[in-house]
Amino acid sequence: MDTPNIPSNYSRLIGRELELQVRDLPKLLKFTQLSGEQLMQEDTLLTSRQQIQILENGLQLSEHEAFGLRLGKRLTPSTHGAMGFLASSSPNLLMALKAFQAFLPTRISFARLTLDSSASWLECHIYFDAELSPEVHRALSETCAVVFFECAEFIIGRPLTEAHLSFMHKQPAYVEHYADYLAGSYEFSAPHLRVKIPMAACHIPNASANHDSYALAMQQCEKMLAQLNSQKHSFTYQVQKMMLSHPLGTLSEEDAAATFFMSKRTLARRLEQEGTAYRQVRDRILAQQASSYLRNSDISIDAIAALLNYHDNANFRRAFKRWFQVSPNEYRQQVTK
Repeated sequence: MDTPNIPSNYSRLIGRELELQVRDLPKLLKFTQLSGEQLMQEDTLLTSRQQIQILENGLQLSEHEAFGLRLGKRLTPSTHGAMGFLASSSPNLLMALKAFQAFLPTRISFARLTLDSSASWLECHIYFDAELSPEVHRALSETCAVVFFECAEFIIGRPLTEAHLSFMHKQPAYVEHYADYLAGSYEFSAPHLRVKIPMAACHIPNASANHDSYALAMQQCEKMLAQLNSQKHSFTYQVQKMMLSHPLGTLSEEDAAATFFMSKRTLARRLEQEGTAYRQVRDRILAQQASSYLRNSDISIDAIAALLNYHDNANFRRAFKRWFQVSPNEYRQQVTK
């Protein structure tokens, strides 16, 4: 949830869907600790928490109930980088879905896809390994559904009308819009987010398949996935785990460095190589915990400060405003409306 690994282009597309100007970006980035300048940089990576918060902000800013469907229409294969290129150059829909299954973590690290097949049918289950509000879950489900049908139509050369979608959310008031975006049939209030496809459709040859492009994209995706998996062994990851095993805010940089049998300067250099610093890692954890307390409990601001080992309440309030650009009281009022 806290490792930056989600490309920023998805959030820029949310901004475009909302028709935001640069001056409006702070509204989209509220509570993320990101600046508009950072979002506009192509190489900026977001954490899962930041991406989910931006989705939540986008839903609040949108004038359209069918925000998730509209956003899905913007996510063409090219927006998914090497994974999208791999899927669109796959021999058939089955191979494209296997590409999404294998490499989805390189694009949306909190989402995963499983495939169950029989002689007649293929079932794709989509899971979100993060705590999502019902509104964000619905919007993400709709976005994924549109992306699937767009990809399927590109590969088989026609709308995939024989597919059946099961949504976990209740039938929305704007259900009449679904037919404008989804070619198949669908149901609501299902136990799982799932799409069921006839196996015959999965084997229809892709007229745009290209073996060389497919092999090149596969190599690139495998390299990205290996890099993503290696982050679990990064110093940033290890420092985060170490901080969380101590009372919040109590682990000093000197003690952390000593645990690694290195100097404070060496630890700082290692973290700098990974694009962060000890204070940034510490602030991110404290900010997330403070946010959780304010969202999910009635604990007083002073008590939260004490839980986070701030002995001076004023220091906690100043730190919180640096993290979220609003005071703790203002934040609680906004997230508990």
